[in-house]
Amino acid sequence: MIPSNKFSPGDAIMHLQPELWAHVNTLHLRKIISEFAHELLIQPVLSYEKEGWGHYILKADTPGVEYHFRAQILSLEHWYIDKDSMEKFNQQKKAPLDSISFILEFQTSIGISAEILPKYLEEICSTLYGSAYMHAQDGFSSEDLTRADYQQTEHAMMEGHPSFVANNGRIGFDAIDYQAYAPEADAPLSLIWIAGHESRAVYTGTRELPYKTLLAQELDKDTLVAFDEVLTRQGLDPAEYVYMPVHPWQWYNKLVHIFAADIATRNMVLLGNSKDIYLAQQSIRTFFNISQPQRFYVKVALSILNMGFMRGLSPYYMKTTPPVTEWIREELGPDEYLKEKGFVLLGEVATVGYRNLYYEMAADSPYKKMLATLWRESPVSLLRSGQRLMTMAALLHVDRQGKALLPALIRSSGLDTGSWLERYLDCYLSPLLHCFYYHDMVFMPHGENLILILENNVPVRAIMKDITEEVAIMNNDKVLPDNIKRLAITVTDEVKVLSIFTDVFDYIFRYIGHILVEHTDYPQEQFWELVADCINVYQVSHPELEAKFKACDLFAPEFIRSCLNRLQIGNNQQMVDLSDPIKNLQFIGTLKNPVAGLKLN
Repeated sequence: MIPSNKFSPGDAIMHLQPELWAHVNTLHLRKIISEFAHELLIQPVLSYEKEGWGHYILKADTPGVEYHFRAQILSLEHWYIDKDSMEKFNQQKKAPLDSISFILEFQTSIGISAEILPKYLEEICSTLYGSAYMHAQDGFSSEDLTRADYQQTEHAMMEGHPSFVANNGRIGFDAIDYQAYAPEADAPLSLIWIAGHESRAVYTGTRELPYKTLLAQELDKDTLVAFDEVLTRQGLDPAEYVYMPVHPWQWYNKLVHIFAADIATRNMVLLGNSKDIYLAQQSIRTFFNISQPQRFYVKVALSILNMGFMRGLSPYYMKTTPPVTEWIREELGPDEYLKEKGFVLLGEVATVGYRNLYYEMAADSPYKKMLATLWRESPVSLLRSGQRLMTMAALLHVDRQGKALLPALIRSSGLDTGSWLERYLDCYLSPLLHCFYYHDMVFMPHGENLILILENNVPVRAIMKDITEEVAIMNNDKVLPDNIKRLAITVTDEVKVLSIFTDVFDYIFRYIGHILVEHTDYPQEQFWELVADCINVYQVSHPELEAKFKACDLFAPEFIRSCLNRLQIGNNQQMVDLSDPIKNLQFIGTLKNPVAGLKLN
């Protein structure tokens, strides 16, 4: 971001106030202890029990430093910690709660190397900075969000990924960039458009979306004429160029330097800004068009380090994205069960990838993923009268006053908690079970990747996005087209079933169960009974899949514990090899299955 006279040095630190900093450190430290204990990186010791709470002591690697708190251990070894009970002692004297110090005090226990440590600490610092910023704003309360629109809810989210403790690093953004581009800043912007010569840039679209159709969909005629004139004034032929939007940060911080030769030789030409105004989504490099909501989402390369990856986009990978969308539609589109459940997959229908030829011979690196664009369908056209959209991440949201959105949403619906949860599980879990068992197809169904369609604040349909990068076909002998073969993965059944156990049970339902206990006193056992009921209903209605139900048994006594923070601590530059993501997974012991023993006979 170019510095502005409207943004003073003091504006960058207005939210860094002592009381607020202490508050966000307390919240963050509660999360660190909970998630690190869940992953067995640390082992709090039970001191005594009283009135349903365990009182624990956690001794640091640093001599004389220990933490005291009370907690309840819920299903899936989830640590529900009373934040007001947390105390730190250093040489028996009380000390302030400090997330950054905690990482240093437990460096040996958590196994973070001296090489990884500094960058990881920077990510922790940035996460705290962002948390303080969000808590300092006069934003929507959870009650307000029961009446908010899609983008208001999207930008009110405060937590980020519920499992990662360093989940808002955004390393590369400065303080001005943060307030211009972070989703929580809710700052509208226009995207920069460039033209890439056809010798470098490649457009790929679905069959019904050739290049000119895409341009007509995304740009008004006046803008398109103006862009063409930029080229013709320089003696260049627009027919030899491919137009694409890029992130403003990427232009100023990466493209003008690393692609300087391409710009100088007119293989890349700056066209200007489009008229449409966008808002960054939770995924930070995806934008929603608020000028023309029926137009596509735009996902662009953004070379910042965030949560274990440099957030680039591969121009090579982009060439297969629309064909993958078409193949998935052909496989799932005719499925009557998915139609009945109203399950929708947002197509990733067009891409442009630009190759920097100077880096062609280099090993795979972020330098080869600095310039690509993806267009994804908008969910707005799926709405019927009386319906609205809400990110599924909202079900885990807790506002600045400590009030959870989920209970407020349930109250506003007029349904009791059990009935509301049944509706939610039917539109979210049931389709995932069908994709898993019937089609051997898995997605990455975390909160940010799911959009719920609500009617009277009751979930009625689920929309899956980010369907091409994180989809996999597991243990299926179907012959796949060449450009689809990258989806095929062969794993053991024990690992295959983690697509439900880990991605749904551990990374979503574990937190929903906690919110229900803490904020509504709804027994966690009842929630997991509803989950079991949903699975039983599906399995009873599909007896032809019994062999698969036994091979991938969702009612097994336990399942492998998969650990995300261990992944990030091991390599926070690139947690996973995307060409073979299974090999990097960190498995530590097992978790007791909360639906074990609840299968219908």
